[in-house]
Amino acid sequence: MVSRRVFIPVAVLAGMLFSSSPVSAQGGGLKKIYVGVPAVSMGNIVIFFAKEAKLFEKQGLDAEVVLMQGSGIASKALIAGSVQISPVATPTVMSAVLAGSDMVILGHTMPGVMQFLMVRADIKKTEDLKGKTIGVTRFGSLGDFLIRHLAKIKGLNPDKDFALLQTGGDVERLLALKQGRIQAANLSHPAYILAQRAGFSVLWDYFKEVVYPWSEIASRRSIIRQDRDVIMRYMKAHIEGIARFKQEPEFAKKVIKKTLRLNLDDDDLAQRSWELFAKHRLASPYPNIKGMKTSYEYVGLTRPDVHKHRPEEFIDASFVDELDKSGFIKNLYQN
Repeated sequence: MVSRRVFIPVAVLAGMLFSSSPVSAQGGGLKKIYVGVPAVSMGNIVIFFAKEAKLFEKQGLDAEVVLMQGSGIASKALIAGSVQISPVATPTVMSAVLAGSDMVILGHTMPGVMQFLMVRADIKKTEDLKGKTIGVTRFGSLGDFLIRHLAKIKGLNPDKDFALLQTGGDVERLLALKQGRIQAANLSHPAYILAQRAGFSVLWDYFKEVVYPWSEIASRRSIIRQDRDVIMRYMKAHIEGIARFKQEPEFAKKVIKKTLRLNLDDDDLAQRSWELFAKHRLASPYPNIKGMKTSYEYVGLTRPDVHKHRPEEFIDASFVDELDKSGFIKNLYQN
């Protein structure tokens, strides 16, 4: 089951979903696990692919995908115990840990972030963003981080030179652009292509301009201590999902069309989406310690004490390492 919207307060949701155990046994020997997804996008497509391919069931899991609005909300849900796994943005994880959470990054599945700052035709250069309103999912989300980070590099003050407006997911941001309520918006793939078709242009390409490990797999250390096996099962399903996504383009494109609600006749958009993400998705998604330096810069704006901590304090590479050294990952690519 995929829950299409989440408007219930996190604390209430936690009480609804759980009693004392975060993962409970289900009928047929499956273990229930809730997977939080901050946005319906290509960045998170492997989760939906694994669900459609029944890879969670293959690993003995009854996985329910719960949609949320941005990494900020997903982070709160993870902390509250409403979900056990979520692709929470790295800076959000780091900030949560510094605030006392036991959140931890288990892997980065992309070497860069496939997001683009789409702008009206009259915005030709970075300076033209002054006085404009830019749409993001939520404050504290990945898009919010990227805009602030690159704006500073390019000489703008994100707290003075332009306004940031919380406008929801890609669909909502694209609509806000078309309606003129905002003049620019961070859009992921393939929404940015739809924006191009509507006459908007790319001002910033974050994959090219920002060194940032993306498409995280995050959990909590207490959940891992309580039931490491269920997290390992999830990791197996997710990593097999990466392999199958690369190897099965036709099935992958069907999932892309269904999940992103694309026009079923828009084969070009689905093809371009698959090619881009199949090419760059990492087979062995180790946490990217080197790439986390970018996150340090952002988190340090509000939590300068982050520089006292090593990247290793925010990650747990043991799951990917075990699956790599055991031959599990290699075997996925032998046929």
